[in-house]
Amino acid sequence: MKSLLFTVLFTIFSFAGSIKVAAAANVTYAMQDLIKSFNKKYPNIKVETNIGSSGKLAALILNKAPFDIFMSANMNYPNAIYKKDLAKLEPKVYALGELAILSVKDINLSKGLNILLDKKIKKIAIANPKTAPYGVAAKEALKNLKLFNRLKSKFIYGQSVGQTLIYTLRAADIGFVAKSALFSKELSYLKRGKNWIDVNSSLYHPIKQGIVLLKRANSEAKKFYEFILSKEAKEIFKKYGYKVNE
Repeated sequence: MKSLLFTVLFTIFSFAGSIKVAAAANVTYAMQDLIKSFNKKYPNIKVETNIGSSGKLAALILNKAPFDIFMSANMNYPNAIYKKDLAKLEPKVYALGELAILSVKDINLSKGLNILLDKKIKKIAIANPKTAPYGVAAKEALKNLKLFNRLKSKFIYGQSVGQTLIYTLRAADIGFVAKSALFSKELSYLKRGKNWIDVNSSLYHPIKQGIVLLKRANSEAKKFYEFILSKEAKEIFKKYGYKVNE
């Protein structure tokens, strides 16, 4: 009987500290370090992540998916969720994302985005602007350079910026990716200037990435929410190529 009681209590305890975070695909690599740093302070809180495009995650939350926190790639989706009275607090900006163009092929990137007009480039990976804020930013940059309509036939769309990265590495000649991915250990072999360059941030509106604490969130989730907005987390975001508001 005592053994059974211990098992039940242990099971309750082990699951009591679990929280569910819906996070935009661009946060994938930084998230590993964020959780590791968070768990140094709160080792008994298990952070479970569901990674995807901001639009699709927002749709799940609007349909009552059981998440505690939503980390979007822009502020539009968290604001929409807040207006539907599904959040405890108003959304806040946790980082500013940036775009890069990446290629694993022998392409001269010194021409900047004009290289996309080269006849050798037949496939350009881009996140779907309908579901992914990084796709919106890429489209905006190309439109500002009067290149979007000239290049439309070359686009292959990823449903998230994470999927777009895979397309860029495996199927496309070049692609628009989240700069944050290029600071991960997995992609450290890709070199700035040779394989990738920044997209001039003046060509697109700042990618203000927003976090919102959802109605079902408990005290454990509130701790993770506060950690993401902390100075410690900002240092991690900076390490992965994001800009942060000091």
